[in-house]
Amino acid sequence: MKFDKKENIFLFSVDLEDVRLRVNDGLRYKPSVEKLTEEYLDFLNLYKAKATFFTVGDIPKHYPDLIKTITAEGHEIACHSNKHIPVTRQSEEEFRDDLQRNMDNLYNAGAKELIGYRAPTYSITKDTEWAFGVLTDLGFKYSSSVLPAKNPLYGWKEFGEDPRKMNTDLWEIPVSLREGRFFKVPFSGGVYFRFLPFYFIKKSFNFHYNKNRAITSYFHPYDIDTEQEKFMHPEINDNWIYNKLMYFNRKGVYPRLHKIMDIFNPSIITYKSYIELLNEGK
Repeated sequence: MKFDKKENIFLFSVDLEDVRLRVNDGLRYKPSVEKLTEEYLDFLNLYKAKATFFTVGDIPKHYPDLIKTITAEGHEIACHSNKHIPVTRQSEEEFRDDLQRNMDNLYNAGAKELIGYRAPTYSITKDTEWAFGVLTDLGFKYSSSVLPAKNPLYGWKEFGEDPRKMNTDLWEIPVSLREGRFFKVPFSGGVYFRFLPFYFIKKSFNFHYNKNRAITSYFHPYDIDTEQEKFMHPEINDNWIYNKLMYFNRKGVYPRLHKIMDIFNPSIITYKSYIELLNEGK
C-alpha cells in the first residue's frame, strides 16, 4: 500500500478489552463488547479503512469468535497484555509471561500475526525501558506504549514525540500529544477525545498534520457505550470525579470522528502499514 509523504495519516486503533472483567463481580453487568466492536467495524467500513485492535488476552475466552471477525475484515490484531496490568507493576519475568499468555490466547483464537504491542495505560517509562528487549525477544516489530510528557499516570517526558527505533528490530510509536492548560494531553483518544472542546481537537490534528506527523489514537469499547450500566471503573483509584468523566459524552465520539474525517480526509491505516512506511524511510 503506497502513501504520499504529505498524506494525512490517522492511526485509528481500538484497545479491545472488556472493562467488566476488571471490576468486582463485573460479570453481573450486561456484555456489550461484541456489539460495540461491530459498530467500530461499521465505521471503518464506511471509510474503506483498516485499523489496529490492541487486544487483551482474556477477550477470546469471553468472545471466542471476535478475533476471527476482526481479521476476516482485514484489520490488524495486536497485543495489549493478558490481564491489563501496567508494566510498572511487573518484573521483567512477569511481563514476559503475561505477554506470552496474551500471544498464545490470541493465536489460539485465530490471530494470524502478532507484531505490535500497547502497554496498558501507556506504562512504558524510562524505568521500564527493559520491556523493549522483551518485546524484541518475542518477535514484536513495534510498540505504542509511551506517553512522551509529564502526566499524572505514566509519562516519559524526554522520549520525544516522533517514532523512534529502540533497536535494530523495534519501533516505538508514542501517543500523539498537544499542549493543554496544565500539561500535554493525548487529544485523539479515550476520555480526552470525548471531553476536550472540539476546536482544541481540530487544532491539534491540524498542528500535527502541518508537521507531517501521523496521529495515533486509542479508543475502547466503553468509549461508545451509551447504554453501559453505572459502576466504578478500575485503575482510577476510586475517584468519583474521574469515574464521571469515564461516562462523559460517549454519544459524541462518532459525530466528532466524522467531522475529523470530513475536515482532514485522513487515510486510516494499521500500525503494521505505518511501520512499513517508516522502514521505507517515508
